[in-house]
Amino acid sequence: MVGMGLHRSPYAVCRTPYADNWEDFMELKASIDWLEGMAFKTVLDGHELVIDVAPEAGGSDRGPRPKALTLVSLAGCTGMDVISILGKMRVKVERFRVATEARLADEHPKKFLEILVTYEFAGANINPDSLRKAVSLSEEKYCGVRATLSPAVAIRHEIVLNGEKIAG
Repeated sequence: MVGMGLHRSPYAVCRTPYADNWEDFMELKASIDWLEGMAFKTVLDGHELVIDVAPEAGGSDRGPRPKALTLVSLAGCTGMDVISILGKMRVKVERFRVATEARLADEHPKKFLEILVTYEFAGANINPDSLRKAVSLSEEKYCGVRATLSPAVAIRHEIVLNGEKIAG
């Protein structure tokens, strides 16, 4: 069994039950540079992105809000899983959309309380059981964003096939 490791980053000293060395982990890094007001710029995987807030919150609406990007990350992570799994199952999908919506706390830190993920599929002769299986595998095994958010945030889903919500 791996012991309680201590690792140092430029920002904090953290204890983790997973490994003795920070280097034992796959690593992602991100940083932001302040532009002005509430606007910040980042470059992720070679793509520039500006985040900001609305003018009534002191920003100039130059980009999306950080919390909304969390929802995009969840949708992107699970969507990529699901479409990959369905491809391996040889399920032909004509259209696929993942929509997310969140309920936030009224008081600061206005954290996510609940997230609904809606998987919308279109196509002929698609077995709903294949969709359920792909979504389940993403949620329970593959989607790291979901695993990071849950169980701190209640996440539920619904599956829609050709405009009709399917049970399960």
